[in-house]
Amino acid sequence: MQGFLDAAMAEFLGTPHVPLSIMLPRIIGSVILTGLIGFERETRDRPAGLRTHMLVGLAAACYCITALDLIARGYEADVSLDPLRLVNAVTGGVAFLAAGLIVFARGEIRGLTTGASLWLAASVGLAVGLGQWILALSVTALSLFIVRVLGAAEARMKSKGD
Repeated sequence: MQGFLDAAMAEFLGTPHVPLSIMLPRIIGSVILTGLIGFERETRDRPAGLRTHMLVGLAAACYCITALDLIARGYEADVSLDPLRLVNAVTGGVAFLAAGLIVFARGEIRGLTTGASLWLAASVGLAVGLGQWILALSVTALSLFIVRVLGAAEARMKSKGD
């Protein structure tokens, strides 16, 4: 009876074909890296901050891990799996969110950097979900440099021009 219950529970929960030792670090890594990007936006009091960026990165990583799991289950023999479709779907969904942040008011466009950072968070989540750690770490570090350091330099140049 116990064997039947164990098999039924495994069937109900869906035994992952991507091991937890791979899955969990990728999930946690995507949240940490995209959280760094979101934290920067949060400190600037932007509408999409820490939680939004973390959720976007987590979702992107989840989509990747799910796709890898489908491949590991052997579905590629039955279904044409195109990794670019995954990237396209995530990008399209995030573009919808990012576009909602961009506002044109009083002759100024606002929210472009935050929209771009959401798009970037999705790419970091995709990279981590696919195990591209060096890419994800490099992109996160470079994005923080661009937004913080270059943003501060840009602000100084504008204030000197006024």
